[in-house]
Amino acid sequence: MLLAMTASVVLVVTTILVLYETLRLTSEHLSDLAIPPRARILAVVLMTFVGHTAAVWIYAGAYWLLVLQLGVGAFAGAPVTSFEDCLYFSVVAYTSLGFGDHFPTSHTRLLAGVEALNGLLLIGWSASFTYLAMERYWPLHGKARAHRAAGAGSDTMAVPGRERFFPPAPGS
Repeated sequence: MLLAMTASVVLVVTTILVLYETLRLTSEHLSDLAIPPRARILAVVLMTFVGHTAAVWIYAGAYWLLVLQLGVGAFAGAPVTSFEDCLYFSVVAYTSLGFGDHFPTSHTRLLAGVEALNGLLLIGWSASFTYLAMERYWPLHGKARAHRAAGAGSDTMAVPGRERFFPPAPGS
């Protein structure tokens, strides 16, 4: 049980750092991209997806290592015999979809529960990040709106500190 608790803490910290760095790098380089606002919003969504995919793979690697290699914890239902099975289970747990053909037993239950909570929090975090990006770039879709935003100092920068997260686009 101690190993499962330690693994849970390490996995939570690791996945938080992975998503943090993904969002930080996206935020830092988004305004540098010479692409239209729609493509910037798409880049934000794709990068958050990349961050979540990395988190799922990290948990899948932990299931593979702990259950299939070290024998700590187990699964019931359909046999879990490969990394692909661990990856599938990780996606199901991370997204809080619910257990179906594979379900955890023993110490794996703790890890799966922590993964579901971690996924819920990280998905919420990336949703708010995406909202901030859309709030910043959505008004720039039309040329007239872009001109008004540039001339008025951009209404989306009215919130103090907002430029730290989403620097002004070039030319605005």
